[in-house]
Amino acid sequence: MPPRNRRFLFVSVALALALSACGKDDAAAKPAGGGRGNAGPVPVVVETVREQAWTDTLRALGTVHAREAVTVTAKVSETVQQVHFESGQEVARGAPLVTLSGQQQQASLASAEATLKEAEQLFQRQSQLASQQLVARASLDAQRATRDAARAQVAQIRANLSDRVIRAPFAGVLGIRQVSPGALVTPGTVIATLDDVSRVFVDFPVPETELAGVAPGQALSGTAGAYAGRTFDGTVATVSARLDAGSRSATVRGDFPNPERVLRPGMLVEVTVARSTRQALVVPEIAVQQIGSETFVWRVKADDTVEKADVEVGGRIPGKVMLAGGVEAGQRIVTEGVGKLQAGAKVAAGAPQAAAATAVAK
Repeated sequence: MPPRNRRFLFVSVALALALSACGKDDAAAKPAGGGRGNAGPVPVVVETVREQAWTDTLRALGTVHAREAVTVTAKVSETVQQVHFESGQEVARGAPLVTLSGQQQQASLASAEATLKEAEQLFQRQSQLASQQLVARASLDAQRATRDAARAQVAQIRANLSDRVIRAPFAGVLGIRQVSPGALVTPGTVIATLDDVSRVFVDFPVPETELAGVAPGQALSGTAGAYAGRTFDGTVATVSARLDAGSRSATVRGDFPNPERVLRPGMLVEVTVARSTRQALVVPEIAVQQIGSETFVWRVKADDTVEKADVEVGGRIPGKVMLAGGVEAGQRIVTEGVGKLQAGAKVAAGAPQAAAATAVAK
């Protein structure tokens, strides 16, 4: 072998032996097992689960309905003689809204009243003669029937005339006027809408699973997008006796005073139902972990190691969660520092500030 090749082979062998020696030194210096185990327990904040007073709320979107609402229409075919209201006007019960032309009925009424007057006079004369037994009783009865028929005719014509004056059936606020003087209206022609909005109803759906916590008389609060920052107070008026087969929910009707007439039919209102206070297991919201369909907390065992405990959430409010199952009162759970935990990891419990400082130091 040439001398140059022998030198190259010698250098290669020496370099391989040196690298092998360095690898052994590194392996000897590295702690056996590696990982978090030899780095000490994980600093966390631990809290003991206890029963606390719990008042949760139920939220839903509802629609405003007037307490009383009607579309005012005509009963007869006639021309409009006079309109007594303006769009958006507030009217009292019985206030005249529209007067229809009734000249023919006025003439018929005058004729019927004259006929009635004559029939009354004849009946009076017949009564006097009958008392003196100068006319037959049958003649008096016939005249009485004639008088009664004349009275009925007058009453019928007056009723027809009353249909020519369309009045408000209840006090409320009128909508947009749909007719003008001289217009021809027929039965069913819309004249205006009338809504009593001094109090309003808000109908909203409640799921079947939440119905046990809703009953008439419960306090409600509502907010509307048109009035940001303003809250309207009301009560549950009634709960529908039937559930919707598709959504499995019942319609609940809330009753809201509306003295300023700011809530209008058709508005969308977010309703909050305040339910009764009860004792329940309440934990900080940050302690409850949600991964896919799995909901759990980290439970601390007696040897200060942690394990997953699947829990059932019974309700939420900002910052708090009510647990309906999965843990018991007196057990310890991790509330802060859950990000680095794994099953079986050992933890070191401390105050929130201390745990945060330890985590930063590490």
